[in-house]
Amino acid sequence: MKPLKKEVAFATPWFEVVGKTMREGEAPYYSLRLPDYSVAIALTPEEKVLVVKQYRPALERYTLELPSGLVDPGETPAQAAKRELLEETGYEAGEVELLGPMDPDNGRLSNTIWGCLARGVRKVEGSVPEEGIEVSEWSLDELYRATAEGRFDHALHVAFVFLAVLRGKLPAAR
Repeated sequence: MKPLKKEVAFATPWFEVVGKTMREGEAPYYSLRLPDYSVAIALTPEEKVLVVKQYRPALERYTLELPSGLVDPGETPAQAAKRELLEETGYEAGEVELLGPMDPDNGRLSNTIWGCLARGVRKVEGSVPEEGIEVSEWSLDELYRATAEGRFDHALHVAFVFLAVLRGKLPAAR
């Protein structure tokens, strides 16, 4: 099934509200069109994972997340993950492996989130985290415990950690 009509009802630099008329005489169905973004499960040589703490105005609180950001035009998701990792944390990835795409909310959002596993991540001398971001190195056990306790609760980031475990890229929680 394809929409009979599609129009942008509202636009900002960050997203567009798109109205799609599916059947003659029916009100449009509205969804959000946003850019794709990448998330990096960033592992140091000591198998520590980078976790960022930042304030999220949408939630009006600080959150614990993996480094992530928008995929710029002309960039691959892996390139975006590598760039965002450096910008947000001041760490550089040795190698980045694409885990694949996921639909963040297929009932309301039309973008894709791309998961990446970054290995050999090291602090770049003289580089500082993006303003407002606090970076921590956690063991995988700390990450798993924080997830189970609800402190690390970004659903899409948890999903990619779980996907990495299922694919044998990360060990399962003990």
